[in-house]
Amino acid sequence: MPLNRRQFLKWILATLATLGASQFLNACRRMEVPNPSDSPPPSPAPQTPASATPTPASPPVPPSPTPKPLDSPYLVVVRGGEPEDMVQRALAALGGIERFVKNGSDVIIKPNICVAYHTYEYAATTNPWVVAALVKLALKAGAKRVRVLDQPFGGTADEAYVRSGIQREVLAAGGEMEIMRAFKYVSTAIPDGRDIKKWDIYDDAVKTDVLIDVPIAKHHGLAGLTMGMKNLLGLVRNANQMHNNIDQRLADLTSRLRPTLTVIDAVRVLTNHGPTGGNLADVKKLDTIIASEDIVAADSYGATLFGRTPESLGYIRNATAMGLGRSDLANLKIEEIKLG
Repeated sequence: MPLNRRQFLKWILATLATLGASQFLNACRRMEVPNPSDSPPPSPAPQTPASATPTPASPPVPPSPTPKPLDSPYLVVVRGGEPEDMVQRALAALGGIERFVKNGSDVIIKPNICVAYHTYEYAATTNPWVVAALVKLALKAGAKRVRVLDQPFGGTADEAYVRSGIQREVLAAGGEMEIMRAFKYVSTAIPDGRDIKKWDIYDDAVKTDVLIDVPIAKHHGLAGLTMGMKNLLGLVRNANQMHNNIDQRLADLTSRLRPTLTVIDAVRVLTNHGPTGGNLADVKKLDTIIASEDIVAADSYGATLFGRTPESLGYIRNATAMGLGRSDLANLKIEEIKLG
């Protein structure tokens, strides 16, 4: 057994006297070497159990809309009156903008600013006062920032923002117009996609707290009609490539980019030669706003404005089959409001 210091010194002296130096060294090799300290060795530091290892914090999740009141409609249609009044009434009927925009929210509003060579009267671009009304409502609800952006099909963003009249009204309402920058497009997984599994998507639109989709309802030569789902193409790189198998790819994109709210501008609709138009004879004034959390339901109702059924549009059929929203309008609670 180990010796304490006094015992160890006593043993050394006795052994040297009896054995001599050489035999003493051999005895040392055979014995248990004592600890020269009277104190016991320090105990090893306690090990943290693997189960107690702290888990890295998960990335923040954008807040979900406040559940709607039980008696509120699934979709709202407002007709008549000025654009701003119709937007306000539609949002009030859905339970208020506060359901979607919280204090401090980062908000992106995505209108259709298709071309730089037509004013809003030609119904190729979203009505400026519809967009501005949403900016005002979001800011009133406490949004820390409201950006409006799009990627024009014809002309530059600078030109299209001005020509459409949207920039003037948005800035007057307190919002920002953002030019979409190439470096902000990020390869993004689309796990539920059936045709495409990833695409370069504008990263801010993916990460924002609130994405409000504000398309104009209009004819489209390939898709049939362009409304909420088709308007999302303004948030991807190489949007023209989405036109290959467009009905499925629009549904796939919608599965990844789910707007918090869709507000369809049908104040003036383009009935032919879309999406760019250019002939006022193709424009029909309907003075209508459609609003819903469900982009598929909003597009489904929008189709009826053109005398079409939701089932007649392939991308609505595909989105419904993927469980992205509802197109069974007859089974939805729809509130229709007439102003004026």
